[in-house]
Amino acid sequence: MTRTSAVLALLVAVPAIAFAQKPVTETASAELTATIEAIDQSSRLVTLKDKTGATETIYAGPEVKRFAELKVGDTVTFRYMESVAYQIRKPGQPSGPAAKGETTLARGKGPKPSGTLSKQESATVTVKAIDAKVPSITVATDDGRVSSYRVNDKKNLEGVAVGDRVEITYTVALMISVN
Repeated sequence: MTRTSAVLALLVAVPAIAFAQKPVTETASAELTATIEAIDQSSRLVTLKDKTGATETIYAGPEVKRFAELKVGDTVTFRYMESVAYQIRKPGQPSGPAAKGETTLARGKGPKPSGTLSKQESATVTVKAIDAKVPSITVATDDGRVSSYRVNDKKNLEGVAVGDRVEITYTVALMISVN
């Protein structure tokens, strides 16, 4: 429910163009590069140091199949990305397929260890009420949960009507590569 709330909060904060019939995607990303300072092979701990000098020790679980290939001095890049895609569907319009919400791991096949963890979830909500004076929107999930959200800009409610279905797909991915 927390992700659905976050996704809905993003939904009500976007420009009016977002409420057209075409899907809209909002994305964000972050990147961090660090150098391996120490490796404890027996406990599978890796100490990383970023460009500011801050260090962090992380555990590399058994899913890190190429752990033995890591070397002190290697550079590790972490790329985090998330996106929210949504589309307004008028009553009677067919829905798209729902994302399963399973986490997937894709291991890199290059000369150095790498991999991507990703997860995609989807939710469809129904617009139950719109209050243009506040402004706010009230939506209900398919299992009956009802939530209201304040809308920062009244223009974001243009083109939205009670009964509209909003399909929301949330995707998150973490890519890790060793250079």
